[in-house]
Amino acid sequence: MTTTTEDITEDITEGVTEEIKAGASIADARARIDALDDRIIGLIQERMAVSAVIQETRIASGGRRVSLSREMEVLGHFRDALGKPGTALAMTLLELCRGRI
Repeated sequence: MTTTTEDITEDITEGVTEEIKAGASIADARARIDALDDRIIGLIQERMAVSAVIQETRIASGGRRVSLSREMEVLGHFRDALGKPGTALAMTLLELCRGRI
């Protein structure tokens, strides 16, 4: 079988077209991830605000700023849903919402 210039050009064109499609697909997926990250950040900020209200209310009623039993519930919830990395994520969220103890 003889390879012609036309065959080579067709192979190159197909390869470039696939690379362009893959690049566009990756760009679309990254844009979706960026949008999800923006939503996650917004939700974390909302969680921080709600947590501040809870802490202020607890302190105003003579309680402590932090409820360790509640934090253990949160840690367990994230661990059950996401495995070991979920625990680390929950710890970070708790730290953001209440500061370091």
